[in-house]
Amino acid sequence: MTALLGGLLIVCMHLLGMLSGIVALMSSRTSQGAVAWIISLITFPYVAIPAYWIFGRPRFYGYVNARGQRDTALRRVLDQFRSKVEPTFAYPDRAELRAVERLAMLPMTRDNRCELLINGHATFASLFDGLDQAQDYVLIQFFIIRDDALGTALQERLLACLQRGVAVYFLYDEIGCHAMPDRWFRRLREAGAHVHQFGSSRGWRHRFQVNFRNHRKIVVTDGRRGWVGGLNVGVEYRGESARHGFWRDTHLVVKGPAVLGLQESFWEDWYWAAGEILTLSWQPIPSRGGRQNVVVVPSGPADPLDTASLMIQHAINQASERFWITSPYFVPDQGVQDSLKLAALRGVDVRVMIPERPDHLLVFLSAFSFLGEMIRAGIKIYRYQPGFLHQKTMLIDSHSAAVGTVNLDNRSFRLNFEVTAWVADRGFAAEVATMLEEDFDNCRLVTLEEIQRRPLWHKLAARAAYLASPVQ
Repeated sequence: MTALLGGLLIVCMHLLGMLSGIVALMSSRTSQGAVAWIISLITFPYVAIPAYWIFGRPRFYGYVNARGQRDTALRRVLDQFRSKVEPTFAYPDRAELRAVERLAMLPMTRDNRCELLINGHATFASLFDGLDQAQDYVLIQFFIIRDDALGTALQERLLACLQRGVAVYFLYDEIGCHAMPDRWFRRLREAGAHVHQFGSSRGWRHRFQVNFRNHRKIVVTDGRRGWVGGLNVGVEYRGESARHGFWRDTHLVVKGPAVLGLQESFWEDWYWAAGEILTLSWQPIPSRGGRQNVVVVPSGPADPLDTASLMIQHAINQASERFWITSPYFVPDQGVQDSLKLAALRGVDVRVMIPERPDHLLVFLSAFSFLGEMIRAGIKIYRYQPGFLHQKTMLIDSHSAAVGTVNLDNRSFRLNFEVTAWVADRGFAAEVATMLEEDFDNCRLVTLEEIQRRPLWHKLAARAAYLASPVQ
């Protein structure tokens, strides 16, 4: 009897593995990911089935449903203010900018002013100054927050906001902040702050949906100023960690109507996390002296398209002179890889800046499996030397640049909620070019010879890591 039950269990597991394989075949967003899951589910169903239903889901279905509700509940709120916002629309005449607008599902606006914030000290000085000047409300969202000196400094600034009557809405990722003690958030709540975690596993239907992350870093004050970029909250982001040493990162402070794009991204996330519609100011405030056209591009696993990957492919395809990009993690999908190669082959100066030292070993190893092909195509790969490179910036020719949270890997392309500020302005592009040129001076150029002379074990490990990249 025991043997019969054991045999039935084995048959059921393999049948369930095959059924799960069919689901993976029909729903996986990359062929590489589908093949990896199908082989695992059929061969090792006992391990692969729970792993697939926890880590393999291609869409954040709960958020998709919430977004559908938003189209009735939230959209009615926005429609009330559309007449006020429309005069600030830039109506770009270049086709590449219209495509970015459609990917963003938000308009490009004019009369903005964006200021680069290079590294942690500049970023948090600007952010803390903005919090000190807030008068009505603060929206604040980070992927990682540390209970350290910088986290305490942020907490004190927010408590000061609350004491003078400023409303504080605080959103954090449940996975990114898993090590944070509840007392840190409880102190804010007791002072009157509205604090929620962005829980991808909310509700019984989505309790195993833990592979998605909200990787956005957004702060908005009064609908007038907004901050976005690569920095989280922790002393390492100011270069004060013995483990990481110097930390190279870039953030952006935005003034002008584009701030409402950052605000809408937060607003939608808050609706998912807290189930409430925030009452905010939707009056666009043009920046004094600002002339920049900006579109905010939120992206994530609830989008109908692979927004982040398509945005980067589009930027590469539009470049005619140069395309420079930086990322701490470099495992782009095949579409981005092919676009980079084609750009280099048509004579574009294509440069990719990545760290010298690994932060995540599997991601670091994965890149070695295709770097040789890229170098042969004419792409220049630079490794940053002074410390850990964490910035996510992009330069397209001399007319556009972008700063945001998107890494060049499958997680950012398909599993994370991300946000990017795309700035179509020659002056800003020149500032980004100057910044990146200084960074390139602190890099070494990767050669084809060093890729080729790796030992066999390293080549095998790199290939195995790359094959696993769709499910990382």
